[in-house]
Amino acid sequence: MRRMPLTDETVVAVVGAGAMGSGIAQVAAQAGHEVHLVDAAPGAAATAREKLSTTLARLVEKGRLTAEESDGILERIVIGPAADGDLKALPPVGLAIEAVVENLGVKHDIFDTLADAHDDSTVLATNTSSLDVNAIAANLRAPERVIGLHFFNPPPLMKLVEVVRTTQSSGDVLTDAMELMRAWGKTPVMCTSTPGFIVNRVARPFYGEAQRMVQDGVADPATLDLALREHGGFRMGPFELTDLIGQDVNLAVGTSVWLQTDRDPRYEPVDAQRQLVEQGRLGRKSGRGWFEYDESGQPLDVAPDEGRVRELVGGPVETDPVARTIARLVNEGVDLVRRGEACAEDVDTAMKLGTNYPKGPHEWLAEIGSATIVEQLRALDAAFPGGRYRVSPALEG
Repeated sequence: MRRMPLTDETVVAVVGAGAMGSGIAQVAAQAGHEVHLVDAAPGAAATAREKLSTTLARLVEKGRLTAEESDGILERIVIGPAADGDLKALPPVGLAIEAVVENLGVKHDIFDTLADAHDDSTVLATNTSSLDVNAIAANLRAPERVIGLHFFNPPPLMKLVEVVRTTQSSGDVLTDAMELMRAWGKTPVMCTSTPGFIVNRVARPFYGEAQRMVQDGVADPATLDLALREHGGFRMGPFELTDLIGQDVNLAVGTSVWLQTDRDPRYEPVDAQRQLVEQGRLGRKSGRGWFEYDESGQPLDVAPDEGRVRELVGGPVETDPVARTIARLVNEGVDLVRRGEACAEDVDTAMKLGTNYPKGPHEWLAEIGSATIVEQLRALDAAFPGGRYRVSPALEG
């Protein structure tokens, strides 16, 4: 069947009315699309639309939307016969985006139903952040129309979208998806369905290196956070950031990447973080993670040692949190490109927009030089053997 291109008139379905799904529905409706919101929990889609009306009302109060624009967005979000999970009751749509729990079996059921209920011209997209899109597309009719559209939280505010291609994704579908995301005001980047895609894979060292330094007694979390903010240019340190994200969430993503890469030592989670999760110290949401928090969410025990920061930064790479972290981020970024999983420009764009890094890995590489990065990684490998710090062939060429 001839596939219709994705345009501003394409009818969209969003399956999953949680924070991500409702946010994606808002983005699509703001771009002018009719959006059918669906959730298996009875009433969840209608509740999400009601919450969105409150959000839009605040935007009107702040002058970011007119009342007419707000009304139009709400009118375009349809709570129809399919709203409570009956996917077969959806009308014909040109694009269906799944944003439900990260469970392959659940996603398979959704995609099987969507593929059977809609003709082969309907593009089927998953918002998964950790699962293999190839596995989601497996055994579906017309798998060439299956892609990943990985939005970042919250979707209305975050500009980045990772457009993920499977081994069977149609080039036309991918091109259309990139153009549609731009029309939605997003900055799309393309990648293969590699574990963690671009952002969640390349970012692992930002968390892991600092956690290992705490585990080895080099410095406390507050001190390392200060070093990476003040001397690395990062907006937040890894410990305050993972407390904000949730230690359980961050550990789950890291574990997923590690397992999907056959337990590659580069991504092995740190025991200290595992112990936090086992103890229920999940970060701000539990009142305690790396730091303790008061009822308003303010940390109580953040007292960095500025003198220790001066001792570490600029010293041996083994104990320099900035040099050690950036060397590994560069290694990850160039290795992803070497494997053909994304281009250098998209890697840098993804890391700056998806994680607010001050620079992309290739920008750091151009500034520092491959010889220095290789020297640092070899020093780390000698100090901590086992493969975690092996140098990408892309740096040695």
